[in-house]
Amino acid sequence: MTSTDRYVLATDGACKGNPGPAGWAWVGEDGEWAAGSLPQGTNNIGELLGLLNAIRDHAQVRELVVQADSKYAIDTYSSWMDGHKRRGWVTSAKKPVANRDILEQLIAVRDARRAAGLPDVVLEHVRGHAGHRLNSWADERAVRASHHAAKGTASEWSSLGGKQERLDVSVDPPRGSGDRR
Repeated sequence: MTSTDRYVLATDGACKGNPGPAGWAWVGEDGEWAAGSLPQGTNNIGELLGLLNAIRDHAQVRELVVQADSKYAIDTYSSWMDGHKRRGWVTSAKKPVANRDILEQLIAVRDARRAAGLPDVVLEHVRGHAGHRLNSWADERAVRASHHAAKGTASEWSSLGGKQERLDVSVDPPRGSGDRR
């Protein structure tokens, strides 16, 4: 990633069954992408990991715009995670907060941005499966990762550093590649 001023990307998570084999992904406006698989997870875990990895992978981008179809991920990051921490990681029903480990990592990457003098990440909600091209590509990558996870393997892939080819995000992903949860 060479540009450090403004970068737009989309994130998504996918799960075959819920819980079940899960995947996460982010896809950037320039076709850069990353994805990962978990043999056991939930859709919410996939959504949060997509967001976490997007922020972590773009730590030096001044204005990072993340488009997500998950209100859960957006609300968790922008409203809920600090409250969960303040309340000792228990819900109002006095039960442990789900996905605490991921939330702690999200707080850490957010706080690192702030410590570096960078503005907070801009989160934009987009409607999933509604023709939003970057979201469609993120869905395609997350679904692929969840299929890989069904083989029982946790893995990560990325185009950063030339490890994988960039995507041509000027066109829609291949038909039938996304999951219609």
